[in-house]
Amino acid sequence: MLDPNELETEIRNLEHWQQVAFSAALTERMFNNFALFSKLMEFGDLDRMRTVLDGVWGELAQNGSKLNYDVQLGHVDDNLVDLDEFDTFGAIPARDAMLALYSTLMCKLEKEASDAVAVSNLSYETVSAYIEFAEADDQMSDEELIRMINAHDMMLDEDAFQSEVLEQLNGAKQNSATIAALRELGENQGVSNIGISDEE
Repeated sequence: MLDPNELETEIRNLEHWQQVAFSAALTERMFNNFALFSKLMEFGDLDRMRTVLDGVWGELAQNGSKLNYDVQLGHVDDNLVDLDEFDTFGAIPARDAMLALYSTLMCKLEKEASDAVAVSNLSYETVSAYIEFAEADDQMSDEELIRMINAHDMMLDEDAFQSEVLEQLNGAKQNSATIAALRELGENQGVSNIGISDEE
């Protein structure tokens, strides 16, 4: 894994719009975790959540779209999965995706770098939880589990993705081309941070 302290420093050193864009790119990559859960479980308002994230991208690209963030935060809150209600692993990454969207909105609204850091951590936590769910052995010690998670291809991919987003943002200007490239990166050819496609 990337050094968490160094990663946090890099995020905090970004300009405010870059922190929002970083959050949006990670949320975009996580979004299919919610989309598939929403369809399979007939949960929440997927179209509205898609519209909210699209609105963030639109504002970043300065295309004239405006979001009422206080209203949208309420809508996202309504789509947070209650883990006590669903006895399925998919509820966890679905909830994480909406928490990431919530933090992205908060990052834009409150201009706090900590919200962008929270999105970074959420994406790592989703990947970590999935690896533990899919591959952990009851006989593993905590140390063995941590080593397995940190060395896992999916975690290395998460490292590479977050590094790539930061690389694209460093020194970038806020314009439609920059935002389009970041959005395409976040879409990740339709595959989420834990390998989920909305088409499944």
